[in-house]
Amino acid sequence: MHTIAWKDGSLEVLDQRLLPFQTQYQTLSDWRSVVVAIKDMTVRGAPIIAVAAAYGAVLAANDPDFFSALDELEHARPTAVNVRQAFKRIRRAAELPGSEQLRYQMLLNAARAVEIDELHSCRRIGIYGKTLLETLWREKERTLNVMTHCNAGRLACVDYGTATAPIYLAPEIPVHVWVSETRPRNQGFSLTAFELAERGVAHTLIPDNAAGFLIRKGDVDLVIVGADRVTKNGDVVNKIGTYLKALAAYESGVPFYVALPSATFDPSLATGDQTPIETRSEEEVTHIWGYDDERNEVRRLRIVPQNAKAVNYGFDVTPAKFVTAYITDKGVFGADKLATLIKN
Repeated sequence: MHTIAWKDGSLEVLDQRLLPFQTQYQTLSDWRSVVVAIKDMTVRGAPIIAVAAAYGAVLAANDPDFFSALDELEHARPTAVNVRQAFKRIRRAAELPGSEQLRYQMLLNAARAVEIDELHSCRRIGIYGKTLLETLWREKERTLNVMTHCNAGRLACVDYGTATAPIYLAPEIPVHVWVSETRPRNQGFSLTAFELAERGVAHTLIPDNAAGFLIRKGDVDLVIVGADRVTKNGDVVNKIGTYLKALAAYESGVPFYVALPSATFDPSLATGDQTPIETRSEEEVTHIWGYDDERNEVRRLRIVPQNAKAVNYGFDVTPAKFVTAYITDKGVFGADKLATLIKN
């Protein structure tokens, strides 16, 4: 099951909003539909957002407002930085002289290159992260208990994932994953659990507020999360709730790793506090989607008193001091070595 594919001049994406209950694809034939798909989280995860937006630029190639379309695609979700890195390549292709047909082909080549880069980056993250798992496994001589947050798996990427890549590339190492729900959209329950089951990886679902308890009582050997942005000083901007896991891990002496491709590193911001934090709809908090076994259907339900107010921050910031190391496509680094990720 693929997450994204360019087919016959259109972009086919897996609708992640419907998982784990339905597997359904959308065909996006114009750039505006790509913007909507990114904003409404049909497509989600920093790496795959970059790929989708890059192909959206191809769909905009012959639009009279082409450069306005590029701006909308690049900023469809402001926190994830991968798309900005991808659009450096897209804009270089767009500015080359030639016919509209040539521009279309150059944009398509650039978008394919973005997709290949993300795929290869995730695989390299897995290779470097696998070494960490092997070392810890030899030390523990038992099944490793890994905790994740949100979905930083293959569904958020072209394949492999970021936080999950070391697990997928080391099937010989016995691993059990604690999967926290990740309210309010439950990407842990609906996406991470779905793909771990698909891969045959042992896992257990937990509510978000059980994470600290499990870490403190010694039931977690390491935490691995992804990132939507890592700033120059090593601060990590990721799905809301990441900071709480980092605090618990730091207090309990549990390694806390952040897995990211080079495109997620943002040296233009000195600290995570300078990052624009997306605020999403209140209804993601006040309502929930689930499968009604009695009615045999997917339903949306309100779970709070009528007219209750809610705030819905999409991300939080984890200070670099709480991060044990960064597992990247160029190696495993401490915060002081992150400048290695800057691409020429």
